[in-house]
Amino acid sequence: MRGKQAPDGAFFMSAISSVQNRVTTIMPTPPPGPRLSTLILLSALGILPINIFLPSLTNMAVEFAVDYGVMSLALAAYAAVSACLLIVMGPLSDRFGRRPVILWGLAIFVTATFGCVAATDIRTFLACRMIQAVIAPTYAVALAVVRDTTSRERAAGKIGYIAMAWAVAPMFGPSVGGLLDEMFGWRASFWFLALFGIAVFALCWSDLSETNRSPSNTIAEQFRAYPELFASRRFWAYALCMAFSVGAFYAFLAGAPIASSAFALTPGTLGLYMGSITGGFMFGSYLAGRLAGRLPLNTTLIAGRIIACAGLLLGLALYISGVDHVTALFGPCMFVGISNGLTMPSANAGAISVRPKLTGSAAGLAGAITVMGGAVMSTITGAVLTEDNARVGLLFVMLGSATVALIAALIARHLERALD
Repeated sequence: MRGKQAPDGAFFMSAISSVQNRVTTIMPTPPPGPRLSTLILLSALGILPINIFLPSLTNMAVEFAVDYGVMSLALAAYAAVSACLLIVMGPLSDRFGRRPVILWGLAIFVTATFGCVAATDIRTFLACRMIQAVIAPTYAVALAVVRDTTSRERAAGKIGYIAMAWAVAPMFGPSVGGLLDEMFGWRASFWFLALFGIAVFALCWSDLSETNRSPSNTIAEQFRAYPELFASRRFWAYALCMAFSVGAFYAFLAGAPIASSAFALTPGTLGLYMGSITGGFMFGSYLAGRLAGRLPLNTTLIAGRIIACAGLLLGLALYISGVDHVTALFGPCMFVGISNGLTMPSANAGAISVRPKLTGSAAGLAGAITVMGGAVMSTITGAVLTEDNARVGLLFVMLGSATVALIAALIARHLERALD
């Protein structure tokens, strides 16, 4: 009898193992991260408040009885607070998790947006407007979610698709805001933002689980991470590549109106031409998503920067050749949009992968550096351009920024190879 017990026991354990394997196969495993559409909508909400209300600025200045310059603080103050919060919210997500930071950011944003709707004086409005900026850094936290749940190479592809939201939202935001103003008044834009924010909050509540599996012990530990990131040459290479890539785009925004003044374009036509660079960004982001995993990250990064420099050199060649047509200005600039669509996902993925345990901090710090780079280049453009040198001056400023970004990309590739 004893001789039979061992085989019977082995058979019994084998049966249990077989059942467990079948149960594991039948029961669905939890998804590695939220749906891509969730992160895309969250990112769109992060940028839409920047410009959806811009067509209403004149009407708002009249209602609040202030100068247009005071009213424009609604844009400048928002950008300044966004840059500061980018430095803070990344470490918070590393310490407390991605989910609570995103959900609290959405809740505060919706509350502040209702405050903008109810504001009866400029001080209240600007205060609520600055609090609204809490939504902007959720884009950086969304990138950290991608990196938490995706390999380094695949992360660039997902970031490419998410980045398309940063192209679509600015394209249609002013049009939607202007239409809402004509129909219901300027407050309708903020009602739209509030309702959109509530919808995204509900979506994130149900779809966004915590992806930060190794949170830091203290928030101070995360802020102490900044010196470590600052000391990383790879991080600086990727961050500066992003800063000067975006800097070329901001230079275009600041200089295109005066550079195109010689062509006597109507505001509507100018808007369409200026949208060409955003259309190029969408196409480049799509390409980045398709190429992710097929090409090395730094190959895509450098290819994007070469496209930008080549396009701007073409623009200068057309100018020197005496080609005096509006497409000779905006056509070459469209290549900057394509290049940024290719560059930004790869540079973002590289920056947040330098220190895997500091993903949120790296995303926030890189985002802040990028915003500052755009601000610097737009300031330089405004200081350099005049009506006499506007077209060639704009191309030179954009080329200078794109060249610095290319050098940073080449340095990043060199540093990555040194690790192999």
